[in-house]
Amino acid sequence: QVQLVESGGGLVQAGGSLRLSCAASGRTFSSYAMAWFRQAPGKERQLVAAISWTGSSTTYADSVKGRFAISRDNMKNTVSLQMNSLKPEDTAVYFCAARPWDIGRTVTDYDHWGQGTQVTVSS
Repeated sequence: QVQLVESGGGLVQAGGSLRLSCAASGRTFSSYAMAWFRQAPGKERQLVAAISWTGSSTTYADSVKGRFAISRDNMKNTVSLQMNSLKPEDTAVYFCAARPWDIGRTVTDYDHWGQGTQVTVSS
């Protein structure tokens, strides 16, 4: 079982940066693919970025490519999302998620979820 706790959300102006972190409990963290999803009001939860259990493979939503970077530290049981050049349309609740081994791209691919952290980008 993996428990996930996100941190690092907040209010930032357009063009600014934020770094989200997700701390995972459990000794099997290194065998889980990790992902960040986001959900804006009235919209479906969507994949932002994901990283494989080894860290060798990543995937990004087209809307964040070149601006966001996902990384993981298997020694510290953490996964991070560095968000640069933020835009108002990045405003959403961001969720950390985990699934065994390989990257998934949909909500139903993931077994474990954090409670979410709010990111608000002002124009």
